[in-house]
Amino acid sequence: MIARIAENALKKISRSVPKFRGDLRAHELGLVRRTASTLVRPPSSDDAELVSLFDQPQTGQKASPLFVTGIFQHPQLTTPAAFSALADSTLVRAQLLTERILRARESRSELFKVIKNLDRLSDLLCGVIDLAELLRNAHPDAQWVDCATESYEKLCEFMNVLNTNVGLYEVLHTVLHDPEIVKSLSQEALQTALIFWHDFEKSAIKLPPEQRERFVSLSSEILSVGHEFVTEASAPRLPVKIKPSELEGLKDQGMGARLKRQAFFTQKDLLVYPGSHQAYMIMRAAPHEEPRRKVYMAGHTSSAEQIDRLERLLHARAQLSRLVGWDSYASMTLSDKMAKTPENVNHFLGTFLDRTTLVARKALHTLSLRKQAHIKSTNLPIIEAWDRDYYCPPEPPAPPVPLPPLSLGRVFMGLSRLFKHLYGITLRPVDVASSEVWHSDVHKLEVVDEDRGVVGWIYADLFARSGKSRGAAHYTVRCSRRTDDDDEAGDLRISGTDEFVRPSIEFEATKRHRLRGEHGEFQLPLVVLLCDFVSPSIARGPTILEWYEVQTLFHEMGHAMHSMIGRTEYHNVSGTRCATDFVELPSILMEHFLNSPKVLSLFDTDGSSIINQTGNHHEDPCRYIDTHNHILLSLLDQVYHSPSVLEPGFDSTTALANLYNTRGLIPHAPGTSFQTQFGHLFGYGATYYSYHFDRAIASHVWRKIFSADPLNRELGDKYKQEVLRYGGGRDPWMMLSALLDAPELEVGDAEAMREVGRWRMEDGVVPERH
Repeated sequence: MIARIAENALKKISRSVPKFRGDLRAHELGLVRRTASTLVRPPSSDDAELVSLFDQPQTGQKASPLFVTGIFQHPQLTTPAAFSALADSTLVRAQLLTERILRARESRSELFKVIKNLDRLSDLLCGVIDLAELLRNAHPDAQWVDCATESYEKLCEFMNVLNTNVGLYEVLHTVLHDPEIVKSLSQEALQTALIFWHDFEKSAIKLPPEQRERFVSLSSEILSVGHEFVTEASAPRLPVKIKPSELEGLKDQGMGARLKRQAFFTQKDLLVYPGSHQAYMIMRAAPHEEPRRKVYMAGHTSSAEQIDRLERLLHARAQLSRLVGWDSYASMTLSDKMAKTPENVNHFLGTFLDRTTLVARKALHTLSLRKQAHIKSTNLPIIEAWDRDYYCPPEPPAPPVPLPPLSLGRVFMGLSRLFKHLYGITLRPVDVASSEVWHSDVHKLEVVDEDRGVVGWIYADLFARSGKSRGAAHYTVRCSRRTDDDDEAGDLRISGTDEFVRPSIEFEATKRHRLRGEHGEFQLPLVVLLCDFVSPSIARGPTILEWYEVQTLFHEMGHAMHSMIGRTEYHNVSGTRCATDFVELPSILMEHFLNSPKVLSLFDTDGSSIINQTGNHHEDPCRYIDTHNHILLSLLDQVYHSPSVLEPGFDSTTALANLYNTRGLIPHAPGTSFQTQFGHLFGYGATYYSYHFDRAIASHVWRKIFSADPLNRELGDKYKQEVLRYGGGRDPWMMLSALLDAPELEVGDAEAMREVGRWRMEDGVVPERH
């Protein structure tokens, strides 16, 4: 249980607007166009409201003056103290529910309820933990942040205790070894039970008390050292001295010209910090190799303390895996993933690397020719690590066809129209009640299914502000699950505690709803999107998104729709609660929809001019070099979590150099140790390959299913029914097999992994986005 909480927590990063052709006026909303094969529906009145909501400068959504509530319409959550009371109340109810499960063997009927009650216990705790995680990252009030952090740590500590509760494990063992009970379980219930089983198995549950204590000690060390490693990974590096003469001939006419003037007037060496705008400019625009080499070396050199920190993290993970009976941390981590084993991961990465190498070497040869001409060499020179950006400057992502500036509201309109075509789902703006959100910038959207009504909510906190975390993130604050069969009447009670547990009971009751056409009562999903876009203003007008920001928004909304459509009876397999190497498929697939002019036409009320645009087929050859490098990082991740970590004399820098010098394109620069800046080694330890793996699957699904007709409702329904609705309640290989009509994938063996590696090149390599 706690592993999933930590995993989720660690993975969360002046222009006027030309009008589009046509405005969202009532008399235009009835227009209908037909494209090659699918009827393109016109914008609805809700779509028009989305444009208005996000594009018109305002101080926030209009709050209902007649309805005062708390965070996410929980009436009691109006103060930080109330949140602390909720956490305390939840802890007591969780202890009582735990005791009920421990007594289950006293009653045959209770044994049949164990899986449901374990899932209830997990949801009870996660409901407050996930909300606390959001509030401590998004709430501007320090008191709220402090209370959320305290509550988060308190409940996570209790969750950690549950993971090593031998009694719970023994009850679950009884259930899973009872043929009558197992036969009664649905596929989803059995999958949920196995998740709990694997979590217990990974938590040293079978070991003697002394060894369990060692497990807890190693787990604490991993968390502590890991957090330190991530913090230091992004810490500023020491500056490097650049001589004025080394800046001669700078191609950059902006910042480069200013640097040259500064050097000319001061006649002193310039201090350039790695990662700064000046450093990026030098790497891309300095014709002399020496300043580029200096900046690269300074940015990729590590302190002995940070190297030691990483190696302690890797060593502790290796020891922990050995303690619970695995040969390596990778073997332990991958046992319940699609890949299953490190060998299968290496099959996938090896196939992908071999195929990428062919085109990446051609790109590298092009760079060598450019360098040869530049330095006027008679021999073809070697491309060093500091040459790549100069001889092939990275190109910013661009849309496949020319587009007018895209405002945030227009992009949300396009998203809602796309979901309507694919799933019969739309986004509908609604007013927020007083105190329902933590900042006036936060907007609330109902997710509305054409048959079932409101199926969930998205709260969009999209604008940058002081103190708010940077980057984009998708927070699943509440998962879907069935609640009418909870059997709360059977929960244990302690006399005199009714008032104390009331906050938790009321908190749970607020989350329950009935859907049209559905049997039973469900807890509906609630997600929050955090971004750091520039906010609209009267002076600047609406927020205009760069293309990479449009891609980011589509990516995060892919996660959101997975949460909304994943209608499961169990919390632990709802929506995005699935295998790490499968969870990015829906979000990456959403990015592929941006390759279609037909989809891009949804950003406008009359998109015929976009549909008829000729695509820009320019291809940056250097992206293959970058993809090759990212594959090497995935291989490095596997090396760092292999049995070799426990061998005498293991050295993380030597392992890095060996990998790059034997399988890389650009040789390792002696004296550098980039691995200490590879922060994903903590949050994605042994699973960094998932980025490539899910990109391979997404590109294949796009090409085979959607590319020819991306707005086709039948195809959208098939994807929804075969993949999205299951969340983590079905084996991902079986979902893919059904979606792609490929029965050979059901086994999910080494050959299936190789096949996915072949897809990655056959369907085209796209630039990596992290």
